[in-house]
Amino acid sequence: MKKIILFIVMSGVLLLAACGGGDTSIAIGPPASETNSVSKLIFEAYGITEDDYSEYQEGFGDAADMVQDGNIDISVGILGVPAGSIESLQASAGNVKMISLTEDAINYMEENSGYLRYTIPAETYDFLEEDVETVTAYAVLMGNTDTIDEEMGYELAKSMIENAEDNTHAQSEHMILENALSGSEGLPIHPGAKRYYEEQGLTVDNPVAELNVNEEKSDFILGTGSQGGTYYPLGGEMATIWNNTIDGISVTNTETGASIENLVSIRDGNMDLGMTVHVPAQDAINGDGDFEDNEVTNAAFIGHIYPEVVQIVTLEDSGIEGFEEIAK
Repeated sequence: MKKIILFIVMSGVLLLAACGGGDTSIAIGPPASETNSVSKLIFEAYGITEDDYSEYQEGFGDAADMVQDGNIDISVGILGVPAGSIESLQASAGNVKMISLTEDAINYMEENSGYLRYTIPAETYDFLEEDVETVTAYAVLMGNTDTIDEEMGYELAKSMIENAEDNTHAQSEHMILENALSGSEGLPIHPGAKRYYEEQGLTVDNPVAELNVNEEKSDFILGTGSQGGTYYPLGGEMATIWNNTIDGISVTNTETGASIENLVSIRDGNMDLGMTVHVPAQDAINGDGDFEDNEVTNAAFIGHIYPEVVQIVTLEDSGIEGFEEIAK
């Protein structure tokens, strides 16, 4: 069997230890990220077991270099579209191929998670010859209800929408009023954010989070992701805009393992704001998945950031058509 390393892109650090017994080498992203969880879900959808692959926990920057060098055959990313990292890979390698998920796999993921069917149009990337079928989730901003008071929640939501044009990151174009509640399904909303959205004419049906802010703060920490992903640079610009538009505050963006780590840090009182995929945010609130018996009771939805689309790339000369080739 051809050696294959699967890499789920969203965030992460380089973790070189491998486990599992299969000939197929698969990099599934850092343990404290949604990338790790969604890779396992993909394996379930295709009937891929631990005996079919050897697991590597690699970050995006290293894995992308290895794809270009031919040391990794498949790379799967949870990214905005178009993804600059994929465009850069194509610019370097010149023969990138994107793989669709099968109909059965998409149905399985919709039935067993909050991921939804998504079509990447052929015109999204120059190298695509046809539409690509996959799934998507939403990147959202969650706030700590123990440290983000109503006025701060209001100003954060307002600035995300009304100052999005000042954000030069490509994914900031999705931070518009029409998308503001995307990914909020099943999540409590911060009362400040709710007030802003209702003032703008939106109907907010989410349960309203109860605040427990005991002291006034001016310094806040925003959890993002790895420097090789989307969250870190996008979150850095968001923090700069908040600092320039909201009087008397300082928001510092910090590199993290992304979604799950950010939610845990909010729960434990070590973070004020966190970027996350809406699926683990639902798990965190409900005490499911990675948060079984350890639910997060002090996090609330503040706003939608951008759609997170699962994108699977290989190189044309790998000869790989899909994940079904991995299962024994």
